[in-house]
Amino acid sequence: MGLLCVACASLLAWIWLTFAQGMFWRTDVRLPPRSDPARWPSVAIVVPARDEAEVLPCSLPSLLTQDYPGEAEVVLVDDGSTDGTGELALRLAREYAGLPLTVTSPGEPAAGWTGKLWALRHGIALARTAHATEPEYLLLTDADIAHEPDSLRELVAAATSAELDLVSQMARLRAVSLWERLVVPAFVYFFAQLYPFRRINRPTGRTAAAAGGCVLLRTEVAVRAGIPDSIRQAVIDDVSLARAVRRSGGRIWLGLAERVDSVRPYLALGDLWRMVSRSAYAQLRHQPLLLAGTVAGLVLVYLVPPVALFAGLATGHGAAAWAGGLAWLLMAGTYLPMLRYYRQPAALAPLLPLTALLYLLMTVDSAVQHYRGRGAAWKGRTYARPSDA
Repeated sequence: MGLLCVACASLLAWIWLTFAQGMFWRTDVRLPPRSDPARWPSVAIVVPARDEAEVLPCSLPSLLTQDYPGEAEVVLVDDGSTDGTGELALRLAREYAGLPLTVTSPGEPAAGWTGKLWALRHGIALARTAHATEPEYLLLTDADIAHEPDSLRELVAAATSAELDLVSQMARLRAVSLWERLVVPAFVYFFAQLYPFRRINRPTGRTAAAAGGCVLLRTEVAVRAGIPDSIRQAVIDDVSLARAVRRSGGRIWLGLAERVDSVRPYLALGDLWRMVSRSAYAQLRHQPLLLAGTVAGLVLVYLVPPVALFAGLATGHGAAAWAGGLAWLLMAGTYLPMLRYYRQPAALAPLLPLTALLYLLMTVDSAVQHYRGRGAAWKGRTYARPSDA
């Protein structure tokens, strides 16, 4: 009886997720309809970079060679790199004669700031004061993100056509190695489940999120929202940025990318583990009760279906097996569009419970590292929880 109750609860959860959670599983949320503006606004592309020499040759040239009809420039903020990131950026700028590049360094972050946001603060301030008139838009993009030649043009056209203050695209992450193929599509799937794009994109919606790898932001709205000072302690800076813009009255939009890709490789499980665990507990606001609820939810939603199916078949509980099997079928079916978007085989869909188990362990590890004083660690820096900063 207990197995049947748990299996039915999981099935009901999947029915609700499939039909009432903003159709999170659909992957057709792409840039909104757009047309060229009568005048192309000026744009400053701000790239925070810390020890990015490995990926910069694959990403920075794509920004320097943007086919943009208006005025644009690139500001790369070298955040204390030790691998020659700044020097490499200057060499690439000489090799790819395109948009002007400025390389600057802000020094170590001030107390209460994360490194990325400190770098963005410095880059935005420089972009706003370097010329007689400040840029009308800021493109905040990570150093591992490569853009197609028309990416900036399409982003700006979408923002001006739909009167959006923030346009963000979730870059297509690399999914080549075995672990990337197993974990990466699920990462985006889980994110969309937490922050359904359609709800984010409603003008009157309360859900807010962005993808930090590619954010086009209207400068006057950034100033009004106090970006990045108002979110200076945020480890999950993209969600915090979108919330600040929405609180200030700005209109935001988030969707999947067509012209924006991450070139950072995650060849081993440990690389992906660190990517997720560094911010998972911060996402739960460092609250043990939220952690317990998240673990229980992951078990109920993702692990119960296969367990109920096989346990029901083994013990002759047909109803429990049916409930578990149907829940697993809904799970796999809603995962298929994301697998297609990442050009992965449908055979990976039934493996989503395994990936969810990995994410559960990563989340628990994130909490363990936090209480050991090593939480939110990234590239040699460890950040305290905001209340302790």
